[in-house]
Amino acid sequence: MNKTIRRASVFSLLLVLALLVRATWVQFYEGRALADDKDNRRNAIETYSAPLGNIIVGGRSVTGSAPTKTGDLRYKRTYTDGPLYAAVTGFASQAYAPTQLEGIYTDLLNGTDSRLKSVLDTLTNQRAEPGNVVTTIDPGVQKAAYDALGDKKGGAVAVDPKTGKILAVVSTPSYAPSSLTDANTAGSAWKKLTTDPDKPLVNRALRQPLPPGSTFKLVVAAAALEDGLYSSVDERTDSPDPYTLPGTSRDLTNENPNAPCTDATIRTALEYSCNNVFAKMAVKLGQDKVKAMAEKFGFNDDALDVPVRAYTSVYPSDMHPSQTALTGIGQFDVTATPLQMAMVSAAIANGGKLVSPHMVSQITDSGGDVLEDYDDAGSKEIVSSSTAEQLQSAMQTVVSKGTGTNAQVPGATVGGKTGTAQHGENNSQVPYAWFTSYGKSDSTGKEVAVAVVVEQSNAARSEVSGNGLAAPVAKAMMQAALKD
Repeated sequence: MNKTIRRASVFSLLLVLALLVRATWVQFYEGRALADDKDNRRNAIETYSAPLGNIIVGGRSVTGSAPTKTGDLRYKRTYTDGPLYAAVTGFASQAYAPTQLEGIYTDLLNGTDSRLKSVLDTLTNQRAEPGNVVTTIDPGVQKAAYDALGDKKGGAVAVDPKTGKILAVVSTPSYAPSSLTDANTAGSAWKKLTTDPDKPLVNRALRQPLPPGSTFKLVVAAAALEDGLYSSVDERTDSPDPYTLPGTSRDLTNENPNAPCTDATIRTALEYSCNNVFAKMAVKLGQDKVKAMAEKFGFNDDALDVPVRAYTSVYPSDMHPSQTALTGIGQFDVTATPLQMAMVSAAIANGGKLVSPHMVSQITDSGGDVLEDYDDAGSKEIVSSSTAEQLQSAMQTVVSKGTGTNAQVPGATVGGKTGTAQHGENNSQVPYAWFTSYGKSDSTGKEVAVAVVVEQSNAARSEVSGNGLAAPVAKAMMQAALKD
């Protein structure tokens, strides 16, 4: 073989080897990335080639699958009572990325989760039968919250204080997840939902932190009792009315000018929602102690998964004392979700211990065998049992004869706290109405903790209050949760 032929042969061999190396690289190293690419239609074809697994509420599937009439996507997602459960399920769409539980458990629901595969599935590389997601949601509590919120814009959460099970997650206005499932019609529905000024796709229960107003006074009171600043909720405080914010000439007044807020006890200050008491209390404690207590309840936690990741509720840092005073009444830069404020009431109701909140009980395979159980949730002590008992007593006073009387439930012991948070520059917009509470059945001992925020309603500005708008929603939820 002459030199020219030998060189050409070697060069050709090198080209073949390079091609083999490249093919191996693409197939084994880049293949996964190509398969997972959102623009790879084969993924959608595979996902919707068979019915999906289901999300279970109260022993009943609130999701399903239906055959399509045209196209290469053989099935589409369906929903039972879709708007009622949208804040729980989210949506699974042929055109858009799934959300909420549909998104978190995509692999389980479409059968690609490795835990679902049998030996035969593994050998044949076949997709397994899909699994199911069993939620902790109580359909009665969910519906009570949804109906009570009605056409108001807001969110609500209910939690079992002893188990951490989330019994309701409601956000209004809601939307129909089924409008987004079919690729042929999802585009127009998506445009309508994303341009709606009321933002129905926003989960206000878990992902809309807003100023919590006077409901945050429970956190400040807990800090004061735990710190020893006051020995009991019935010890008088040193609280002038009005209270001049430190370093300013601005007087902080109370909504009710006739309320007995001068040097009021914590019980009286919660009963009448005295701003002067808690503003001065926050300053006297100092921002670090208030922040530490807020963080024990869950504020500033940027990884709160239930398993949907909740947006962070915030207690700020590096403030002027006048700003610290405003945080004492749930203003300045303090924000909270209904989930966060339900956690505050749940910890107080449970003797000072907070059980990790969760809205999925189990995930199972198609035959019902449990793959993972979430009901053995951990807990941590937030405040002492003595502090919790005193706060329970003071919260009961709020509901029995204070600012939260609209939350009274016959046959149950109820404690709560109202809140009306300023909205807009110089409170130029309609305030937010809050209510957080716990209830315990006098006959069965069943317990529930709830939090409600009404962001906007048809009520006149003068009628906006936690007791007027949010407390009736909380009452409906507690009645549903506590009924025998």
